[in-house]
Amino acid sequence: MTITQTTITQTQALDLWRRSLVESVRADAPDLSSRQMAILLTVYLTPPPHTVRGLAQTLNISKPAVTRALDRLGELGLLKRRPDDTDRRSVLVQRTVKGSVFLSDFAGQVMGAAQQAAEQASTGMGAPLGVTAGATMGSAAVPH
Repeated sequence: MTITQTTITQTQALDLWRRSLVESVRADAPDLSSRQMAILLTVYLTPPPHTVRGLAQTLNISKPAVTRALDRLGELGLLKRRPDDTDRRSVLVQRTVKGSVFLSDFAGQVMGAAQQAAEQASTGMGAPLGVTAGATMGSAAVPH
């Protein structure tokens, strides 16, 4: 994977995330929580095997929180669980075709949002957030 390094400001990063979320909300797709999306992306973007215990450790959240998120992701068909044949006490979390399609669509939305942001930035029409130069996230001034 090749990624061109680009320096973006905090405002640009937040605006890209906002644009991506707006497109996600507008799409005819499940509305996932941040926790559910973090679990889904972890399962799809990191090498298997994935277990409840492993996901909990990776994300630094409780096993019950992972289980609740997996329940919802399973209902949506985005992930599935099955017993580990080598250790019946463990449950493996697996990818699904529906989950792959969902994330492919989401990646397209993120790429579209990035393209839109780049086009607006090139014309000087970026979305202002009110962050002053040199400000850190803790001191960002957000207009009301």
